[in-house]
Amino acid sequence: MKPGFSIPCSALALLFLQACGGEAAAAPSNPTAAPPAPESQARPSPAAPAAPERTAPSPAAETATPDAPQNPAKKPMAPVRVNYDLAKILFGNEPATPAVDNPSTPEKVALGKALFHEKGLSKDGSVSCASCHDLANYGQDGKATSPGAGGAHGERNTPTVWNAFRQYKQFWDARADTIEDQALAHVMEPEANGIADEAELVKKIKEKADLVTGFQKAFPGDADAVSAKNFKLAMGAFERTLVTKSRFDNYLDGDQKALSNEEKLGLKTFMDVGCTQCHMSRLVGGNMLQKLGLLKPHGTKDTGRERVTKSDADKFFFKVSPLLNVEKTAPYQHDGKLATLEEAITNMASVQLDKTLKPEETAAIVAFLKALTGPPPEQK
Repeated sequence: MKPGFSIPCSALALLFLQACGGEAAAAPSNPTAAPPAPESQARPSPAAPAAPERTAPSPAAETATPDAPQNPAKKPMAPVRVNYDLAKILFGNEPATPAVDNPSTPEKVALGKALFHEKGLSKDGSVSCASCHDLANYGQDGKATSPGAGGAHGERNTPTVWNAFRQYKQFWDARADTIEDQALAHVMEPEANGIADEAELVKKIKEKADLVTGFQKAFPGDADAVSAKNFKLAMGAFERTLVTKSRFDNYLDGDQKALSNEEKLGLKTFMDVGCTQCHMSRLVGGNMLQKLGLLKPHGTKDTGRERVTKSDADKFFFKVSPLLNVEKTAPYQHDGKLATLEEAITNMASVQLDKTLKPEETAAIVAFLKALTGPPPEQK
């Protein structure tokens, strides 16, 4: 599915822990679950026993979300029992991310925001980061693939920038460790900003007096504050403020009323079907690499991680998409070829789990995934 691998992975791609709903604290086994893939086919991040500190906590993380919406016209369902202890284990922690020496300051965040919206930092002055990562549209542009400088489209779907720094790696093929590394690398890609090298980036920044002043304020101790290193630190400081909080977060934090009965059924189905073999962590993904087409051929020509490592063992491996705000980030997967959540769910169940879902199972999972939507805080 979408949202970033940049599958925009929208993959209900699956493998690691088999999860089942139930009333007991311990997870019962699921005899219908697909067997885990060989160790060589799963690339999880290291286990994270506790959520790591974020460089710049966002006020959005403290924003209260309403209780689950109720539909009085619907016939009441029998109460759904979810194995809450298991859900906490599967979804309670942040993905393990590399440590970053990038303390936040208001000046650095303000500079990063200005750089994020600056079209002058592209080869022909036609695009900025915000051109494709529209913050008001859940951090993406709704297109299968996006045009960069000169109008040429890349071949991978634009993932959302909201919550992106919380993933264990960046890009669909996990070629960047941090959001800072991603920001600098991306402006120099032909299908993005098309900047030739770091020297050209610095030159373009120095042509804009307001940006030069911003660098001097953000990095007052540097003799020459305008540098590629400081560019990526400022971009990272801003992007680390882009956090959303959903009703599912409230549920994990102990509010049992945060999810409706229908959404709890969807959560239980998500776990029972086996989606949690890959989609784990507080992001419900963004935590590991996985082979696309694990049990059935997917048909993609993009070889994913193999393009980075040149190793045949990495062929068709992509980062598992985080599913936060996934209902708002269509189309899905690394190539943006799936238009709806229903398509993405049934496709992933087929190629990753070799399962054909019943319509009611798909509908239940869709209901759960919509509970992962958290309104982005207004940008000033």
